[in-house]
Amino acid sequence: MRIIALAFALALVATAAQAQYTSGTGSNPNSHTTSGYTRSNGTYVQPYTATNPNGTQRDNYGTSGNYNPNNGTFGTRTPRY
Repeated sequence: MRIIALAFALALVATAAQAQYTSGTGSNPNSHTTSGYTRSNGTYVQPYTATNPNGTQRDNYGTSGNYNPNNGTFGTRTPRY
């Protein structure tokens, strides 16, 4: 019985650790894909995934402490507000 309880506890910890890794601390799970477009100077911008606007910069993928699951990088920008 102890082995089953230990296995369950380990599985629970592993699941929580994986969830934190994939969504990041404060990362916004609500996002949308933008279409590619051409800027006024002629530069083409590739389609990308962006977080939905919500009045804060603390949960954007590019903000320090957040993980972007789409490209596997961590944010580096300091939020302005």
